[in-house]
Amino acid sequence: MLGVFSGAIVSPPDELVAAGCRTPSPKITADALVKRFIEANPSTVSLQIGDHVQFAYSHRNESALLPRSFAVKDEIFCMFEGALDNLGSLKQQYGLGKSATEVVLVIEAYKALRDRAPYPPSHMVAHLNGSFSFIVFDNSTSTLFVASVSSITLSP
Repeated sequence: MLGVFSGAIVSPPDELVAAGCRTPSPKITADALVKRFIEANPSTVSLQIGDHVQFAYSHRNESALLPRSFAVKDEIFCMFEGALDNLGSLKQQYGLGKSATEVVLVIEAYKALRDRAPYPPSHMVAHLNGSFSFIVFDNSTSTLFVASVSSITLSP
């Protein structure tokens, strides 16, 4: 999964800016980064949202336990990788149909907390159980929300 966002959406970490200033070669552009990803991953799905956002993902080397998916609803774009252990109860909590997937649930949970709750959208991550990563981009508010949680434990 790849999400590339311009400085109009999010500021890069100081460490990356400082590291980029020390190198003599020019910085890689967003278009070049996406092009490299597409070349390295057959059957890549990519899209550009306006001038500031690019998404790309591929099912190449995808784990059966951590599948990748993408969805868009009401100008909210979401790439999701992983699985939620409590998907069934969350579908009930958010009033979703039985066929709703993890990526749809994340969009709906984000929307519910953004629009109706006195909590920040990040509050929803505490209710998600499983191993997952997602990128949510809300085009209507130019908001970026990223989370990654791993509940995989290795036994001795």
